[in-house]
Amino acid sequence: MIQAGIVGGTGYTGVELLRILATHPQVEVKVITSRAEAGRPVHELYPNLRGHYDIVFSEPDLDALLACDVVFFATPHGVAQAMMPSLIDGGARVIDLSADFRLKDIATWEHWYAQKHACPELVEMAVYGLPERYREEIKRAQLVACPGCYPTSVQLGFMPLLEQGLIEPGQLIANSASGVSGAGRQAKIGSLFAENSDSFQAYAVEGHRHLPEIEQGLRAMQVDASEALGLTFVPHLLPIVRGIHSTLYAKLKTDTCDLQALFESRYKDEAFVDILPQGVFPQTRSVKGSNVCRISISQPQGRDTVVVMSVIDNLAKGASGQAVQNMNIMFDFAENEGLQAPALLP
Repeated sequence: MIQAGIVGGTGYTGVELLRILATHPQVEVKVITSRAEAGRPVHELYPNLRGHYDIVFSEPDLDALLACDVVFFATPHGVAQAMMPSLIDGGARVIDLSADFRLKDIATWEHWYAQKHACPELVEMAVYGLPERYREEIKRAQLVACPGCYPTSVQLGFMPLLEQGLIEPGQLIANSASGVSGAGRQAKIGSLFAENSDSFQAYAVEGHRHLPEIEQGLRAMQVDASEALGLTFVPHLLPIVRGIHSTLYAKLKTDTCDLQALFESRYKDEAFVDILPQGVFPQTRSVKGSNVCRISISQPQGRDTVVVMSVIDNLAKGASGQAVQNMNIMFDFAENEGLQAPALLP
């Protein structure tokens, strides 16, 4: 049994962590922080957790966090940097759900997140927390940078193709659509029911801050690093609460590969990647509340374009579920511990 602390427990990723960890047999949540809600019982803010937790929100306290075996940051971008040096120096093992330590190029991070990075010296030590690619590194990590939701769905979809050098890397396309919870638990006009319901729209077409993260991950998968990689990434807003559907396009270099067999072979030992039978296409509702990524592959009209469809729950495999998966790997638990519940239907 280990003890966990969560910094920033009032947002959607924070409550999703609490929901998952409530039934994890190897974890006890000892600390849950929120400056705005300090002193308030967790179940008052999130009544779904009534009967599961008797702790209250507290001010962030370094000593209390260092007493935990693992610390999760479920905070806005830029917040984790303030406490991270002290936690790392104190020997804490940390899983950061924000983007603070995902990008290795500091100037790129500062450009896309419009702020100065407070502890660039820790970026290099951070392990990117995509288990299907970096499992061995995660086992030994002290600091894990949990991937973003869009980057998870896109990278898992392109990975088998890039690892085998089967596609032209310079003209990749990702059309991705996310539910409203991806914007976080905050008051925004575009997230209001009357604004978002019965509608579908693209946003950040000129550039989304997940783009450099996705491209960084895809470059690391390339067989031939000398080939230029370029991704056109267009995110969309879906009128649903949670879920991401990414439709990926790439030009094939060969017409002799069995794409279905390739994906099935690559992910056959992965507990949280489900390759659907040929001709079956994934639905966001089939992963709601679960840590599973469901993928299907198609080659329309037998031409030279491969289409990969990838769905995840943006709050689970796209955030808190993947964070718990990383924790399980770090502490040598069964990788699916606490993550075995099937998706919610309807």
